[in-house]
Amino acid sequence: MSAAELFEAIRAGDAAAVGAMLNASPSLANAKNDAGVSAVLMSIYSGRREIRDLLLAQEPALELHDAAAVGNLDRVRLLVEKDPSLAQAFSPDGFPVVALAAVFGHHEILRFLFEHGADISAPATNGSGYNALTGAVAGGHTEIVKWLLEHGANPNYRYSAGYSPLLTAAANGHLGILRLLIEHGADASADTNDGKSALTLATERNHLEVAAYLHSL
Repeated sequence: MSAAELFEAIRAGDAAAVGAMLNASPSLANAKNDAGVSAVLMSIYSGRREIRDLLLAQEPALELHDAAAVGNLDRVRLLVEKDPSLAQAFSPDGFPVVALAAVFGHHEILRFLFEHGADISAPATNGSGYNALTGAVAGGHTEIVKWLLEHGANPNYRYSAGYSPLLTAAANGHLGILRLLIEHGADASADTNDGKSALTLATERNHLEVAAYLHSL
C-alpha cells in the first residue's frame, strides 16, 4: 500500500479501502502528499468524517495545522506552549493555522491561538487570500464571525475573484452572518470581479430570505 493510493481513496471517499490500507499498514495514518498535506488534513478538506476518524484511531502524530483543523485543543496547546511562534504558523499548503481553526468551527482553538500571538487577519500565502474571517463566513460559523469582527477583522476584506465576506455570506445564504457584517460596516454594494452584487448572488442561488433582506437596504 502506498501513500498515493491512500490519498486517492480519501479523495474518492472510499472508507472501506482506507480502513483496509490502515489495517495492513497503520503507519500510513502519518502519510503526506507531495505538497506536505497530511492524510488527516486531506480527509477534513474532503469532508470525509468517517475517514478522518479511521485515521485518527491510528493516533498519528498531529502537527499544529492538523490539530487545529481536527479541533484537538490539547495538542494545539502542547505545541504552542512549547514553541509560541507556532501560533502564527501556516499549513504546508499555505493556510494560516488560525484560519483552519475558524473555517472548521473550532472557536476555543481560535481564541487560544489569538491569545498566543496569532494574527487573525493573516491571509493565505497560496494565492487564495483566505483568512480567518473568510473561513468562518464560508463555514457558516456565526459566533466565530461575531468574535472575529469584535476583535478587529476587516468586514470589507477582498480576496479570491474579488469576493468580500459579505458577498460570500450572500452566496451561501447565511443571513445571520450577513447582518453581522453589515452591522460592523460591511459594504452591501460591493461587487465581485465579474460584476455580481450580493443581491445577484443570493438571487441566483435561490436564497430568497437573504435576497429580500438585501433588497430592503
